[in-house]
Amino acid sequence: MVHFVLVHGACHGAWSWHKVKALLESEGHRVTAIDLAASGINMRKIDEVRTIADYTQPLMEFMASLPSGGEKVTLVGHSLGGLNLALAMESFPHKISASVFLTAFMPDSTHPPSYVFDQFSKRISAEYWSDTQFSSVLDPLKPTTTMFFGPKFLASKLYQLCPSQDLALAMLLIRPGSLFLEDLSKGKAFSEVGFGSVNRIYIVCKKDLGITVEFQRWMIENNPVKEVMEVEDAGHMPMLSKPNELCCCLLEIGQKYT
Repeated sequence: MVHFVLVHGACHGAWSWHKVKALLESEGHRVTAIDLAASGINMRKIDEVRTIADYTQPLMEFMASLPSGGEKVTLVGHSLGGLNLALAMESFPHKISASVFLTAFMPDSTHPPSYVFDQFSKRISAEYWSDTQFSSVLDPLKPTTTMFFGPKFLASKLYQLCPSQDLALAMLLIRPGSLFLEDLSKGKAFSEVGFGSVNRIYIVCKKDLGITVEFQRWMIENNPVKEVMEVEDAGHMPMLSKPNELCCCLLEIGQKYT
């Protein structure tokens, strides 16, 4: 049995994993889907969450609760969730059998954590964000920019290959989020001893318009991984558009690295 820990992307929540969670559990595996701070049913508000560490706290508390020397978990991070995985890997490498970056932002152990976002920003146009709304939390010590995905952005960049019911669900359940760029730009690089010591697998989604396949491959080239897998005809939300294919990848990873 593998214990999968699923970490959602920006503005989303544990709810986005409902199809994959059911499929993995039907195969006899244990699945924990985390709501990060101010996400899903977590009671905090995004204005109260000023740093990536604050945002990641629910995952870190879960990792701390796992007994040392006990079972190791397989982490799966989607999109922004790659940064949350990196924080968990840095602090709890001994509790993780593998970390799966699912069309996710993947930092390295050379540059500041914000480096991948800086490179991403250079490759997108101003029109990329469409009707996404941005606001500033004016705190002189910890300024933060929040964002809330608009319906056009969701439909055209993230959910274009998903059933219409999934887009409707997302429009009901998404909450304001943040990329925490101000905080990440001040952070020190992740270490080889922590982050760099964990098996990393990257799952490329070949029709992603949210994080393009070219940028996914650039991140892999920037920080090579143990293994690269691909999900054909999958956009940015493969857990909803291609849950069976994604589960096949996760089951293979679980068998190989546990």
